[in-house]
Amino acid sequence: MNLKSGASNRLHPELWQFFTSKWFAFSFLVLFAAGCKKIIEQVGQTGVCPIVISSNPANGATGIELNSEIKASFNELMDFSTINPSTFTVTDGTSNVTGTIFHSGVEVIFTPANNLKPNTTYTAKIKAGVKDPAGNAMIDDHVWTFTTEQAPVVPPVIQTSELFGVFGGSAGITNQGLNTVINNGSIGTTGASTLITGFHDLNGSVYTETPLNKGLVKGKIYTAPPAPGDDSSFAIATKGLADATELYLSISPASKPGGTDPGAGELGGLTLAPGIYKSESGTFNISNGDLTLDAKGNSDAVWIFQTASGLTVGIAGPAGARSVKLINGASAKNVYWHVGSAATINGAGGGVMVGNILASAGVTFSTPGNAVQTVLDGRAISLNASVTLVNTTINVPQ
Repeated sequence: MNLKSGASNRLHPELWQFFTSKWFAFSFLVLFAAGCKKIIEQVGQTGVCPIVISSNPANGATGIELNSEIKASFNELMDFSTINPSTFTVTDGTSNVTGTIFHSGVEVIFTPANNLKPNTTYTAKIKAGVKDPAGNAMIDDHVWTFTTEQAPVVPPVIQTSELFGVFGGSAGITNQGLNTVINNGSIGTTGASTLITGFHDLNGSVYTETPLNKGLVKGKIYTAPPAPGDDSSFAIATKGLADATELYLSISPASKPGGTDPGAGELGGLTLAPGIYKSESGTFNISNGDLTLDAKGNSDAVWIFQTASGLTVGIAGPAGARSVKLINGASAKNVYWHVGSAATINGAGGGVMVGNILASAGVTFSTPGNAVQTVLDGRAISLNASVTLVNTTINVPQ
């Protein structure tokens, strides 16, 4: 029916009132049914139509952590059997992200099977047609986007410092025991050769060994004179310390801010995704169990641990050794420990520590008299103090 402005002049007033009132009611019902999502958003009411009222990450968010879940909250409880991989999707612009979907209350949560890619814009969508328990369907697709953070970028254990499995600043390196070995790497100090004790290398150079303290370096030993140190080895050691200092600064809180402390300083018993972790108290301990690092299939995943003070791995007693375990593609070469003072690794002997330890004030493995082998898959670098090894195996990452 075409109700023009002049129609009232040709219809009885009561008939006009009938048609206009019915037309208004019908139009309102159509508007409400088609636009309930808009009305609910504007008025803030709960209506018969399900809608998404919030998402995390929020639409347009940036700097999202790579281990994040994607969440959406509805205005009411939903029939979650209607929310599945075909109706709740996350894409990286070229392909769908695989993952699992579960719910908690009015919230639906998508957990990616692997970490999100760095510096990537993702689009999440919950499709129209998902329903509440009464069978009311969401009218419109709900779509939002977010962008992930840059991956923690760490220079490789750069240039000359890449040679070293152990470096003792200007204070030297001490071995105690007969079973210390440095695989795939060298050791060094900018101090005199007399500050390296208890080692020999494959070139036949011997540094103050005794019948009880002999350690094998499968690379070379670099020190200042006197012999077997010389000006050439001193130059390499000096460059190695400069490179190590540059690396230490590059993984500091000043250069890599935003670290979190998931265990209030205690890392034992945790499983951690790649990221930056900073101790709020100033120290990290691995004492309540082993620490597991989960790369979630990303072989380039990086972990940075930052302490203003110390790092302690293990507890006292014969069963006190603690280890760091790598799973799902994690690599020892991509784990970094920025230690503001000293690091003590398994003082009771044993255990497998992982990563590049860069400490300001020394690194110590095990204690004298322990025959149980202690292992580091990584590097032990002290910038200003000595490194002490007791029956320790250092496997330098390649």
